[in-house]
Amino acid sequence: MDKLITVEAYKNIIAEELANASYNQAFGLDQQSDRQQIEARSQLFHTVAPNVLQLCQDMGLTDKEETILRTLWNLWLPLSLELVGERQKLNRPVVQGILGGQGTGKTTLAEVVGLILEELDYTSVTFSLDDLYKSYIERQQLQRYDPRLVWRGPPGTHDVEIGLDLLDKLRQTKRRKPVIVPRFDKSACQGAGDKAQPEVINPVDIIIFEGWFVGVRPVPDNCIFENAPDPINTPEDIQFAKDMNDRLFDYVALWHRLDRLMILFPEDYRLSKQWRTEAEQKMKATGRGGMKDEEIEQFVEYFWKALHPELFITPLIHNPILTDLVVEIKRDRTIRKIYRP
Repeated sequence: MDKLITVEAYKNIIAEELANASYNQAFGLDQQSDRQQIEARSQLFHTVAPNVLQLCQDMGLTDKEETILRTLWNLWLPLSLELVGERQKLNRPVVQGILGGQGTGKTTLAEVVGLILEELDYTSVTFSLDDLYKSYIERQQLQRYDPRLVWRGPPGTHDVEIGLDLLDKLRQTKRRKPVIVPRFDKSACQGAGDKAQPEVINPVDIIIFEGWFVGVRPVPDNCIFENAPDPINTPEDIQFAKDMNDRLFDYVALWHRLDRLMILFPEDYRLSKQWRTEAEQKMKATGRGGMKDEEIEQFVEYFWKALHPELFITPLIHNPILTDLVVEIKRDRTIRKIYRP
C-alpha cells in the first residue's frame, strides 16, 4: 500500500488531473488554484488513502488500487470537501442527493464519503430510496389494485410521507433529539423484501440520499411516450409509462428537500443489464440464489418501462438548475468525465 502512494505516483495523479479540463470545471482545481486548496486536499489524500483502500477491499471491490486512488483524488475527496463547505455555508445539515442505477457506484461513493467526513470531524448518514418502500403487505395490496406493479421499485411503491418527515427532522438546524431512520430488508419475504428494524441516530451534519430515481421530475408532456424508445412499445407499455409519470408528482416534495443533486450516469444506460447480470452471478458464486438471465432481462426492462433513462435522466444531466454534478461512468465502471451542467 505504501509503495502505491509514493511521491512519484502521487505527483503523476495530480499532474494528469490538473490537465483534465472536466475535473477543473467540476471542482475548480487548476494550476491557478489557491495553493492552500491543493495542499489541503493533498494532505487529506495521504491521511485517508490507506483507510479508503481497506474499505474498498472490505466491500469486495475488484478495482486496481491505482484506480481507487484516482477516484479518491478526482471525486470522493473534492465532493466531501464541498459538502463540508456547504454545511458551513447553510449553517444546518446538508442533504446530498445521488441519482444512479445498478452498478454505478452509489453505495461505494456513500461509504467512502462517510469515511472522509468522519476524518474531517463531520457526522453523516446514508439512506436509500429503497428504505422508503412500503411494507410487504402494503405492496401486496397495491399489486391487487394495480397488477402491473409486479416488482417493488417504481413510483407508488414507496411511503413518501415517511421520507418527508425524515428529511425534515434531519435538516433541522438545532435538533437534539435522535432521529429514526427506516431500513429495508431486500431478502425478506422470499426476496420480495419488507421493512426492517429502523435505525436510531443522533443529529448529523451531512445526509446522503441515494436511489435509482432520486431527483427525477415528471415529464411535462405525455405525448413524448407515444414515440418512446424500447422497450416501451405496446399501447399497454405507453399507458404504464404515463401512469408512472403521473405518480412521480407525489415525489417532487421529497426532491425539494435536496440541497444538491449529483448523477452517476453510465455512458450507455443499457449497461445496467450487464452490471445486474454480473451482480447476480456474484451472488450465485457465494451460494445464494439469483435471477436467471431471462429474469434479469424482464426485471431491468420493467424499470425502463416505468421511468426510461433517456426520457427522465438524460434531460437532467443538461439541467443546471436541478443538477449540481454529473459523473459519467465507463463500461469498466471507471470515471469517464466529471462536469457541472
